[in-house]
Amino acid sequence: MNTWLITGCSTGLGRSLAQAVLKRGYHAVVTARDVEKVKEFQQDFPETALILPLDVTDDTSIQQAVRAAKERFGEIDVLVNNAGYGYRAAVEEGESSDTARLFDTNFWGPIALIKEVLPDMRAKRSGAIINVSSIAALRTAPGSGYYAASKCALEGMSEGLRIETAPLGIKVMTVEPGAFRTDFAGRSLTQSGIVIEDYAETAGTRRIGKDTSHGTQPGDPDKGAELIIKAIETEDTPFRLLLGSDAVKFADDVLESRRNEYDKWREFSCKSDF
Repeated sequence: MNTWLITGCSTGLGRSLAQAVLKRGYHAVVTARDVEKVKEFQQDFPETALILPLDVTDDTSIQQAVRAAKERFGEIDVLVNNAGYGYRAAVEEGESSDTARLFDTNFWGPIALIKEVLPDMRAKRSGAIINVSSIAALRTAPGSGYYAASKCALEGMSEGLRIETAPLGIKVMTVEPGAFRTDFAGRSLTQSGIVIEDYAETAGTRRIGKDTSHGTQPGDPDKGAELIIKAIETEDTPFRLLLGSDAVKFADDVLESRRNEYDKWREFSCKSDF
């Protein structure tokens, strides 16, 4: 686990993770679209930090970043797909250009990075891929259909990837954070410009300006970063890592609700067999 490549390091969990990795003495490729926002990493860790611009929606940018990382440190042991953002809209309100950009960042970007690092990980029969998902992948709130869909897609892909790469010595872990005190509900939250009044009491209640959670979330990104490192370093790395007491409670509620629904319809569901 000597060299980590982390996306989305300008703020939040990505920034905390880069700091934690470097403080442990590991190498870290610290990336952001605007490298000015992460330049202090080079000053604080001149021997072990490599600062690179990276736009996860740009294949050339991805290829250049991975190549530069390998030239500096020789190999990439851990890829962390953390870059992403939120999008609020009722499903009917979602704009195609917005949702395409959302999936390019939250889903297709991670896939492009995974494909770029996997050949070397396969060759050496070791490595780890960490994909930062969300508890939104467990149950979708009104107004978050598109965002949750991007994270559900990320988790579905990750589960297949985990099974495919486990025999090759490569770990895959998805992280499902609850509400963390980051910019997610601030700078990193976008929304549709279309407003349909019929959704005012559902998706409309969660539009920007009505969400007052920013700055009051229970999750500490520094503590979350430490837990991610510990989880990937252990032999018994989980596939899904919940982060935060609110995430644990949320997952418990989701599991109970699904079990109750499955049980209620169990006999009915079995009637479709030949």
